[in-house]
Amino acid sequence: MQSEGEAALPAASLPVAVPHPRWRAIAGVALRVAYSVAGLSLFIFALELLTAGAAGLSPVLSRFSADGVLNLLGFGWLGSYIVMSGSPVAAISLSLFASGTTSDLEAFAMINGSRLGASFIVLFVGFVLWVTHKRSADGLYIGVVALLTAFTLWLPALPLGILVLESGWFDDISVGTPGAVTSFVEVAYDPLVDRVAGAVPDLMLFVIGTGVLLLAFAVFDRALPNLESGGLTGRFERAREWFHRPLPMLGLGMAVTAITLSVSISLTLLIPLSLKGYIRRNAIIPYIMGANITTWVDTMVAALLLDSPRAFTIVFTQMVVGAVISLVVLLFLYKPYSAAIINVANHITHGRRAFGAFMAAILIVPLVLFLV
Repeated sequence: MQSEGEAALPAASLPVAVPHPRWRAIAGVALRVAYSVAGLSLFIFALELLTAGAAGLSPVLSRFSADGVLNLLGFGWLGSYIVMSGSPVAAISLSLFASGTTSDLEAFAMINGSRLGASFIVLFVGFVLWVTHKRSADGLYIGVVALLTAFTLWLPALPLGILVLESGWFDDISVGTPGAVTSFVEVAYDPLVDRVAGAVPDLMLFVIGTGVLLLAFAVFDRALPNLESGGLTGRFERAREWFHRPLPMLGLGMAVTAITLSVSISLTLLIPLSLKGYIRRNAIIPYIMGANITTWVDTMVAALLLDSPRAFTIVFTQMVVGAVISLVVLLFLYKPYSAAIINVANHITHGRRAFGAFMAAILIVPLVLFLV
């Protein structure tokens, strides 16, 4: 028994088991694999729901007289604003085509519209950071540059891509879903899709499919590596000068988007990298070009899962035409092109009136295209 005034002895500390770094790494990889499998499962389920419920969207489009290339261009453009991403809208457009709701040219236009609005998330994040005074206006500038680059490269891709599709240049390049995949989808998903379809109207089924699709992309995000981690940003810092060249920046944008499967993520990453000085403001245009080329990877997967060879041709045409235009600009017109984009972006972000006019324009134009 402890006597009065005697100092208490410190309690013995129990040993704390610290996981070995190797096991932590293995657990991290296993968790990312689990998220990837779950995301892919939800992605397939969403495509099946969207295809089954696409007929419910026909009355909505008819009510707004939304048919034809321009209407569907505006529809895809606005849709990418709403969901803050182009990939879900592109997947929806393929589902509409596979169900016979839209034609191949209309699907191409809607996918093209999804590219025009996919960069809106960058401007939105930059605006939030600026309004909350957490960052400078550089985020706004990057968002404006991303949108201007998308507008000037992908709007010309629309008529050229339509010409290619109508001429049948890539008709021989059509890939269908492997039989094993089709059988697996029929066994694993069709009963559940049929049960949901029997319980709700087509339009509600389409809405549910859209929600599951967004959930799938959110789960995929959890499987992605942290590209803002100290190790990766350290590598960016060591290779800073190399990354300021147009071709390496194009490759970097392609690589990051291929890893993340989302142009929204890869472009939003430009904000912290630019604010921390890893990437110069005047060097981001080639990165944006590259990101918009490899963003078609997940859309091609969606085309394969829908078992629609023509859908694959549509996506392949979009990718090739966009890549050709981007490479021509980068190799032969980069200096005047980048100077024009930077000057316009500087003017837009210089004052509130110019920025307000830009915001009004990028909202009104797709709305008019959708409603005319």
